[in-house]
Amino acid sequence: MTDRAIGTQHLAMARDRKPLMMAVLTLLVILASGLALGSGATGVPPSRVLTILAGQSSAPAGDALIVLQVRLPRLLLGLLVGAALACSGALMQGLFRNPLADPGLVGVSAGAALAAAITIVAGDALLAPWIGPLPFSALPIGAFIGGLITTWGLYLVATRQGRTSIAVMLLAGVAFGAMSGAIIGFLAYLSDDRQLRDLSFWSLGSLSGATWTKVAAATPLILPVLLLTPFLARGLNALALGEAEAFHLGVPVQRVKAVAIMLVAVAVGASVACAGMIGFVGIVVPHVLRLTAGPDHRMLLPGSALLGAALLVSADTVARTVAAPAELPIGILTAAFGAPFFLWLLLRRQGGIAL
Repeated sequence: MTDRAIGTQHLAMARDRKPLMMAVLTLLVILASGLALGSGATGVPPSRVLTILAGQSSAPAGDALIVLQVRLPRLLLGLLVGAALACSGALMQGLFRNPLADPGLVGVSAGAALAAAITIVAGDALLAPWIGPLPFSALPIGAFIGGLITTWGLYLVATRQGRTSIAVMLLAGVAFGAMSGAIIGFLAYLSDDRQLRDLSFWSLGSLSGATWTKVAAATPLILPVLLLTPFLARGLNALALGEAEAFHLGVPVQRVKAVAIMLVAVAVGASVACAGMIGFVGIVVPHVLRLTAGPDHRMLLPGSALLGAALLVSADTVARTVAAPAELPIGILTAAFGAPFFLWLLLRRQGGIAL
């Protein structure tokens, strides 16, 4: 059997598994959402959660307030951010044809966080005397601009003669991440108490500040990205064969690259602005799906969005229940589980440790 026939057979098998896989992932999202709404320092039974969501007045006022004004916006923000980070990771891995690519590892998240930090400190100091406190919608805009500039900069640095070096991209991302950390540290030195608390929020990553205002600000940025990414599946599948082969197959390679970079910048920028620095979701989720469902981006992109949403909501539930009534930053949990997985991935690709 030829390689092309084997590839066609794998794609056919993946296409047959897609409905079942999507159904399983959707069920995971529903289960994680239900657990998130009912769990916390004050437990709410699932039947009562359904009663509250249905708008029935028989539920206690305290439970209704907790579910509708605290946990529901937190749940929706967690679903959006988790889906955005995982989908961005799948896009970058497909764009650079390497499963190690990730918005956090290559410095895109650091660039978005730097722009958000500048918005918090410099923007507040310069504009607040004239227009009052900056609205929250300014943070996703600032983080989006920072993520976009960083993404394009890293792409240009890593690309020579039409070829992108993943090693150069990762090293440049590490360098930019270190530089961004230094600048954020300097901004923290200049900030007041309120600004310092906001900057600490970005560095640790958390959904504790979720409100309906933040959900309303993030949804118009993240939701279109999630709806548009499946349309890039054909182009990313072709890019897996190489840029020249994709071009001969009729794929507009440069357009696919530009759109993918733009979508990653929007999704990561809005996610960092809303929840701070949450690492490893973008590398773990797409790779797990690639191992179980194959490399077809028609499955990988929507599947990553669903699994990323379920993973981040589950991690947030653990973060606010494991030490209740205290709360762990969600970035600590994702790093604690994501970093060992990343090391395992490196060792697996190298075939072990060289002694």
